[in-house]
Order: sequence, then structure tokens, then C-alpha cells
Amino acid sequence: MHSEAIDPAGVEWTRVDEKYITVKLITGILGWAVTLLIVLAPVIITALGWWSIPDWLQWPVLAIVVAWAGIDIYLIPKRVRAIGYFERADDLIIRKGLLWQRVVAVPYGRLQYVDIEAGPLMRKFGICTVQLKTASAATDATIPGAVRSEGARLRDELSARGQARLAGL
Repeated sequence: MHSEAIDPAGVEWTRVDEKYITVKLITGILGWAVTLLIVLAPVIITALGWWSIPDWLQWPVLAIVVAWAGIDIYLIPKRVRAIGYFERADDLIIRKGLLWQRVVAVPYGRLQYVDIEAGPLMRKFGICTVQLKTASAATDATIPGAVRSEGARLRDELSARGQARLAGL
């Protein structure tokens, strides 16, 4: 199955900033380092002689975690490049995912508010996450990794479109 299968016809996706790859790599590596330390704790405890875990258990578990981490970190750039959004006349469509692809359409008339979020690392790289809140939590959506100026533009533009649709109801 090709990725085009769920993409609407004639859509030219706006991609998120490439700096989001760096942010995701930093957070991914830090997260996997913590996980690896937790998985390594029994190995270290066994090596110190405080407790004994059989080799047949500790080494395969460690190998699986290291392989999983490697695959996860390797896929980060591909996952980020799969994120896109497109503004249509009546809604905003957002695309995410490699293996489990998702395309969601958020009607402007359902928008309650548009929020911009940027933690310290994202601020350092000049990017943000645009959060779209709707009347139904099932249609809430996010655009992570937008350039801050684009995030501000989206917030203002989408809020205005949402208000215009609500006024027309």
C-alpha cells in the first residue's frame, strides 16, 4: 500500500521544520538513555554480586532494548518528514505517521481555540507545537515542529476562520 492511498487528491502538504528532527533526536536519545540505565541496573547489580539474574534473561532483554532504541532513533527523521498540514476552504487537514498513517480533517467551525506550546528545547530551535482544540476531543489535533512565526500565523488565521464559521451558524 502506498502512502498516497489515504492522502486527499491534489493536496500539497506543508511540512514541519527540519529542526524538529534535531529536537526529537535529542529527546529520543535522552529517553532511551534513561531506559537503558534502568535495564542495565540488574546487570550492574549482578556484576557487583548483590543479586543474581541469569545471563539467559539479562542479555537478551538488554539486546532487545538496544535494538528497539536503535530502530526508534533511526526512524525519527522519517516520522518527522511524514508530518504535514494543508489549509482548505472549510478545514485544516493534518497528516502523520509512517506505519500507522493518519489524516485528520479539522473543520474550522468546530475549533474552540488554537494554542501554541514551546518548551525550552523547542524555543532554542525556534519551533513550536500548534494545538487545535475542538468541541470533541476526538478531533483535537496538533502540528508539532512548526516555525514559531508560522505557528503564530496559524493561530491567528485558524482562530479567525473558526470565529467566522461560528458566527455563520
